[in-house]
Amino acid sequence: MVNSGRVELCCGERVLDLSSPQVMGVLNVTPDSFSDGGLFLSVENALLAADEMVSEGASIVDVGGESTRPGAASVSPQQELDRVMPVVERIKNNLDVIISLDTSSPLLIREAGRLGVGLINDVRALTVEDALSSACTSGLPVCLMHMQGAPSTMQGKPQYIDVVEEVFGFLDERITACLSEGITKDKLLVDPGFGFGKSLDHNLRLLGGLSRLDSLGCPILVGVSRKSMIGELVGKPVDGRLIGSVAAALIAVERGADIVRVHDVGATVDALKVYGAVRELGA
Repeated sequence: MVNSGRVELCCGERVLDLSSPQVMGVLNVTPDSFSDGGLFLSVENALLAADEMVSEGASIVDVGGESTRPGAASVSPQQELDRVMPVVERIKNNLDVIISLDTSSPLLIREAGRLGVGLINDVRALTVEDALSSACTSGLPVCLMHMQGAPSTMQGKPQYIDVVEEVFGFLDERITACLSEGITKDKLLVDPGFGFGKSLDHNLRLLGGLSRLDSLGCPILVGVSRKSMIGELVGKPVDGRLIGSVAAALIAVERGADIVRVHDVGATVDALKVYGAVRELGA
Protein backbone atom coordinates (compact mmCIF):
# COMPACT_ATOMS: atom_id res chain seq x y z
CA MET A 1 0.00 0.00 0.00
CA VAL A 2 1.05 3.62 -0.49
CA ASN A 3 2.22 4.89 2.88
CA SER A 4 3.86 8.28 2.43
CA GLY A 5 0.60 10.04 3.31
CA ARG A 6 1.14 12.44 0.41
CA VAL A 7 -1.44 12.33 -2.36
CA GLU A 8 0.43 14.40 -4.92
CA LEU A 9 3.87 15.71 -5.79
CA CYS A 10 4.39 18.98 -7.65
CA CYS A 11 6.93 18.34 -10.42
CA GLY A 12 7.53 21.62 -12.19
CA GLU A 13 4.54 22.29 -14.42
CA ARG A 14 2.98 18.89 -13.74
CA VAL A 15 1.55 17.12 -10.70
CA LEU A 16 2.20 13.46 -9.92
CA ASP A 17 -0.74 11.57 -8.42
CA LEU A 18 0.51 9.52 -5.47
CA SER A 19 -2.86 8.15 -4.42
CA SER A 20 -1.87 4.97 -6.25
CA PRO A 21 1.53 3.47 -7.20
CA GLN A 22 3.20 5.11 -10.18
CA VAL A 23 5.62 3.72 -12.76
CA MET A 24 8.83 5.47 -13.80
CA GLY A 25 10.34 4.34 -17.07
CA VAL A 26 14.14 4.06 -17.38
CA LEU A 27 15.75 5.85 -20.32
CA ASN A 28 19.55 5.72 -20.25
CA VAL A 29 21.23 7.79 -22.96
CA THR A 30 24.59 6.21 -22.18
CA PRO A 31 26.84 3.75 -24.02
CA ASP A 32 27.51 1.58 -20.97
CA SER A 33 24.44 1.19 -18.73
CA PHE A 34 24.01 -2.43 -17.64
CA SER A 35 20.69 -3.11 -19.39
CA ASP A 36 20.05 -0.60 -22.17
CA GLY A 37 23.47 0.99 -22.69
CA GLY A 38 23.92 2.19 -26.26
CA LEU A 39 20.32 1.59 -27.34
CA PHE A 40 19.15 5.18 -27.08
CA LEU A 41 22.17 7.27 -28.01
CA SER A 42 20.30 8.93 -30.87
CA VAL A 43 17.65 11.48 -29.94
CA GLU A 44 15.14 9.82 -32.26
CA ASN A 45 15.56 6.39 -30.67
CA ALA A 46 15.32 7.92 -27.20
CA LEU A 47 12.10 9.76 -28.11
CA LEU A 48 10.57 6.60 -29.58
CA ALA A 49 11.43 4.68 -26.41
CA ALA A 50 9.94 7.41 -24.20
CA ASP A 51 6.79 7.51 -26.34
CA GLU A 52 6.38 3.75 -25.91
CA MET A 53 6.80 4.05 -22.15
CA VAL A 54 4.14 6.75 -21.95
CA SER A 55 1.72 4.76 -24.12
CA GLU A 56 2.23 1.77 -21.81
CA GLY A 57 1.38 3.80 -18.72
CA ALA A 58 4.54 5.43 -17.38
CA SER A 59 3.80 8.68 -15.56
CA ILE A 60 7.52 9.56 -15.34
CA VAL A 61 10.43 9.04 -17.74
CA ASP A 62 13.80 9.02 -15.99
CA VAL A 63 16.56 10.25 -18.31
CA GLY A 64 20.16 9.47 -17.35
CA GLY A 65 23.42 10.50 -18.98
CA GLU A 66 25.86 8.80 -16.58
CA SER A 67 26.02 5.06 -16.04
CA THR A 68 26.08 4.13 -12.35
CA ARG A 69 26.37 0.38 -12.84
CA PRO A 70 29.04 -1.34 -10.72
CA GLY A 71 32.47 -0.41 -12.08
CA ALA A 72 31.14 2.36 -14.30
CA ALA A 73 33.54 5.04 -15.48
CA SER A 74 32.82 8.64 -14.57
CA VAL A 75 31.85 11.27 -17.14
CA SER A 76 32.29 15.03 -17.08
CA PRO A 77 29.27 17.21 -16.26
CA GLN A 78 29.44 18.78 -19.71
CA GLN A 79 29.45 15.37 -21.40
CA GLU A 80 26.49 14.32 -19.28
CA LEU A 81 24.63 17.55 -20.15
CA ASP A 82 25.35 17.08 -23.85
CA ARG A 83 23.84 13.61 -23.70
CA VAL A 84 20.63 14.46 -21.86
CA MET A 85 19.77 18.00 -22.99
CA PRO A 86 18.52 17.23 -26.53
CA VAL A 87 16.59 14.18 -25.29
CA VAL A 88 14.90 16.09 -22.48
CA GLU A 89 13.96 18.91 -24.85
CA ARG A 90 12.40 16.51 -27.37
CA ILE A 91 10.43 14.67 -24.72
CA LYS A 92 9.20 17.95 -23.24
CA ASN A 93 8.04 19.20 -26.63
CA ASN A 94 6.38 15.98 -27.75
CA LEU A 95 5.07 13.99 -24.79
CA ASP A 96 2.73 14.65 -21.88
CA VAL A 97 4.84 13.13 -19.12
CA ILE A 98 6.91 14.15 -16.10
CA ILE A 99 10.62 14.09 -16.91
CA SER A 100 13.00 12.96 -14.20
CA LEU A 101 16.72 13.66 -14.53
CA ASP A 102 18.98 10.95 -13.13
CA THR A 103 22.01 13.03 -12.12
CA SER A 104 24.30 14.03 -9.27
CA SER A 105 25.86 16.96 -11.11
CA PRO A 106 25.26 20.46 -9.71
CA LEU A 107 25.51 21.78 -13.27
CA LEU A 108 22.69 19.55 -14.50
CA ILE A 109 20.63 20.16 -11.38
CA ARG A 110 20.84 23.91 -12.00
CA GLU A 111 19.90 23.46 -15.66
CA ALA A 112 17.08 21.01 -14.97
CA GLY A 113 14.24 23.46 -14.45
CA ARG A 114 15.13 25.43 -17.57
CA LEU A 115 15.17 22.23 -19.59
CA GLY A 116 11.67 21.26 -18.45
CA VAL A 117 12.62 18.60 -15.92
CA GLY A 118 10.12 17.94 -13.12
CA LEU A 119 12.18 15.80 -10.74
CA ILE A 120 15.84 15.26 -9.80
CA ASN A 121 16.79 11.63 -9.15
CA ASP A 122 20.18 11.61 -7.41
CA VAL A 123 21.91 8.32 -6.58
CA ARG A 124 24.39 10.29 -4.43
CA ALA A 125 21.64 11.99 -2.39
CA LEU A 126 22.96 15.55 -2.98
CA THR A 127 26.31 14.77 -1.32
CA VAL A 128 28.39 16.14 -4.23
CA GLU A 129 29.78 19.59 -3.47
CA ASP A 130 27.25 22.33 -4.40
CA ALA A 131 24.54 19.78 -5.26
CA LEU A 132 22.49 20.63 -2.18
CA SER A 133 22.46 24.36 -2.83
CA SER A 134 21.82 23.78 -6.54
CA ALA A 135 18.82 21.60 -5.74
CA CYS A 136 17.43 24.24 -3.40
CA THR A 137 17.81 26.91 -6.08
CA SER A 138 16.12 24.72 -8.70
CA GLY A 139 12.93 24.42 -6.64
CA LEU A 140 12.40 20.91 -8.01
CA PRO A 141 11.59 17.81 -5.97
CA VAL A 142 14.53 15.50 -5.34
CA CYS A 143 14.82 11.77 -4.77
CA LEU A 144 17.59 10.93 -2.29
CA MET A 145 19.11 7.48 -2.74
CA HIS A 146 21.31 5.43 -0.45
CA MET A 147 24.57 4.08 -1.83
CA GLN A 148 27.46 2.56 0.10
CA GLY A 149 30.68 3.63 -1.60
CA ALA A 150 30.89 4.81 -5.21
CA PRO A 151 29.77 3.12 -8.46
CA SER A 152 33.33 2.12 -9.30
CA THR A 153 33.84 0.21 -6.03
CA MET A 154 30.44 -0.24 -4.35
CA GLN A 155 30.05 -3.95 -5.06
CA GLY A 156 33.54 -4.90 -3.88
CA LYS A 157 32.58 -6.09 -0.41
CA PRO A 158 29.59 -4.21 1.02
CA GLN A 159 29.12 -4.65 4.77
CA TYR A 160 26.36 -3.71 7.19
CA ILE A 161 25.46 -4.58 10.75
CA ASP A 162 21.77 -3.92 10.04
CA VAL A 163 21.17 -2.88 6.44
CA VAL A 164 17.60 -1.66 6.99
CA GLU A 165 18.49 0.56 9.94
CA GLU A 166 21.66 1.88 8.32
CA VAL A 167 19.84 2.82 5.13
CA PHE A 168 17.10 4.42 7.22
CA GLY A 169 19.66 6.40 9.21
CA PHE A 170 21.46 7.67 6.12
CA LEU A 171 18.26 8.82 4.45
CA ASP A 172 17.10 10.47 7.65
CA GLU A 173 20.40 12.40 7.81
CA ARG A 174 20.09 13.50 4.19
CA ILE A 175 16.52 14.68 4.74
CA THR A 176 17.76 16.76 7.69
CA ALA A 177 20.55 18.21 5.52
CA CYS A 178 18.01 19.18 2.86
CA LEU A 179 15.71 20.82 5.39
CA SER A 180 18.66 22.77 6.78
CA GLU A 181 19.46 24.03 3.27
CA GLY A 182 15.87 25.21 2.78
CA ILE A 183 14.46 22.33 0.72
CA THR A 184 11.01 21.65 2.15
CA LYS A 185 9.97 18.10 2.95
CA ASP A 186 7.15 18.15 0.43
CA LYS A 187 9.86 18.17 -2.26
CA LEU A 188 11.70 15.07 -1.03
CA LEU A 189 11.49 11.40 -1.96
CA VAL A 190 13.68 8.52 -0.77
CA ASP A 191 15.16 5.46 -2.48
CA PRO A 192 16.88 2.65 -0.51
CA GLY A 193 19.23 2.01 -3.43
CA PHE A 194 18.86 -1.66 -4.28
CA GLY A 195 22.09 -2.96 -5.79
CA PHE A 196 24.13 0.09 -4.83
CA GLY A 197 26.72 -1.27 -2.41
CA LYS A 198 24.60 -4.23 -1.29
CA SER A 199 24.88 -8.01 -1.54
CA LEU A 200 21.96 -10.26 -2.45
CA ASP A 201 21.25 -10.85 1.24
CA HIS A 202 21.31 -7.10 1.92
CA ASN A 203 18.91 -6.45 -0.96
CA LEU A 204 16.47 -9.12 0.18
CA ARG A 205 16.50 -7.89 3.78
CA LEU A 206 15.98 -4.35 2.55
CA LEU A 207 13.06 -5.36 0.35
CA GLY A 208 11.49 -7.30 3.18
CA GLY A 209 11.93 -4.39 5.59
CA LEU A 210 11.02 -1.62 3.17
CA SER A 211 8.10 -0.43 5.30
CA ARG A 212 10.64 0.82 7.86
CA LEU A 213 11.16 3.81 5.57
CA ASP A 214 7.51 4.87 5.98
CA SER A 215 8.31 6.85 9.10
CA LEU A 216 10.65 9.13 7.12
CA GLY A 217 7.47 10.76 5.85
CA CYS A 218 8.55 10.91 2.20
CA PRO A 219 7.32 9.02 -0.88
CA ILE A 220 9.41 5.92 -1.54
CA LEU A 221 10.92 5.19 -4.94
CA VAL A 222 12.27 1.70 -5.63
CA GLY A 223 14.37 0.45 -8.53
CA VAL A 224 14.94 -3.31 -8.75
CA SER A 225 14.29 -3.79 -12.45
CA ARG A 226 16.61 -6.32 -14.15
CA LYS A 227 19.27 -5.88 -11.46
CA SER A 228 21.84 -8.49 -10.50
CA MET A 229 19.82 -9.42 -7.41
CA ILE A 230 17.07 -10.64 -9.75
CA GLY A 231 19.62 -12.41 -11.91
CA GLU A 232 21.10 -14.23 -8.92
CA LEU A 233 17.68 -15.39 -7.79
CA VAL A 234 16.32 -16.58 -11.14
CA GLY A 235 19.62 -17.57 -12.74
CA LYS A 236 19.05 -15.61 -15.93
CA PRO A 237 20.82 -12.86 -17.87
CA VAL A 238 19.54 -9.29 -18.07
CA ASP A 239 17.06 -9.97 -20.87
CA GLY A 240 15.49 -12.88 -18.96
CA ARG A 241 14.64 -11.04 -15.75
CA LEU A 242 11.21 -9.63 -16.62
CA ILE A 243 9.07 -11.85 -14.40
CA GLY A 244 11.45 -11.61 -11.45
CA SER A 245 11.59 -7.83 -11.82
CA VAL A 246 7.81 -7.46 -11.88
CA ALA A 247 7.48 -9.72 -8.85
CA ALA A 248 10.00 -7.62 -6.92
CA ALA A 249 8.21 -4.41 -7.94
CA LEU A 250 4.92 -5.76 -6.61
CA ILE A 251 6.54 -6.78 -3.33
CA ALA A 252 7.99 -3.28 -3.04
CA VAL A 253 4.60 -1.67 -3.62
CA GLU A 254 2.96 -4.00 -1.11
CA ARG A 255 5.55 -2.84 1.43
CA GLY A 256 5.07 0.86 0.78
CA ALA A 257 6.75 1.93 -2.47
CA ASP A 258 4.95 4.82 -4.14
CA ILE A 259 6.97 4.77 -7.37
CA VAL A 260 8.70 1.85 -9.08
CA ARG A 261 11.50 2.58 -11.57
CA VAL A 262 11.43 -0.05 -14.31
CA HIS A 263 12.64 -0.98 -17.79
CA ASP A 264 9.52 -3.02 -18.65
CA VAL A 265 6.75 -0.46 -18.23
CA GLY A 266 3.80 -2.30 -19.81
CA ALA A 267 4.22 -5.53 -17.85
CA THR A 268 4.65 -3.63 -14.58
CA VAL A 269 1.62 -1.42 -15.20
CA ASP A 270 -0.53 -4.49 -15.94
CA ALA A 271 0.62 -6.21 -12.76
CA LEU A 272 -0.12 -3.10 -10.70
CA LYS A 273 -3.63 -2.89 -12.17
CA VAL A 274 -4.38 -6.37 -10.89
CA TYR A 275 -2.82 -5.58 -7.53
CA GLY A 276 -4.77 -2.31 -7.29
CA ALA A 277 -8.10 -3.95 -8.12
CA VAL A 278 -7.68 -6.42 -5.26
CA ARG A 279 -6.48 -3.70 -2.88
CA GLU A 280 -9.54 -1.56 -3.58
CA LEU A 281 -11.74 -4.43 -2.39
CA GLY A 282 -9.87 -4.43 0.90
CA ALA A 283 -8.92 -8.07 0.39
